[in-house]
Amino acid sequence: MEKENPNDINFGLTASAENWNGRLAMIGFVSALILELVTGEGVLHFFGLM
Repeated sequence: MEKENPNDINFGLTASAENWNGRLAMIGFVSALILELVTGEGVLHFFGLM
């Protein structure tokens, strides 16, 4: 049986999908922090939702 590569892009409930989901969530979180540091406004205020 061949072991699944966690860096492959697969759809569904797989280990690789969870890895990519976590990586993209980390990128989004850091992007939101950088946006707040640069503009002095939160993400919701930046998009005009507050």
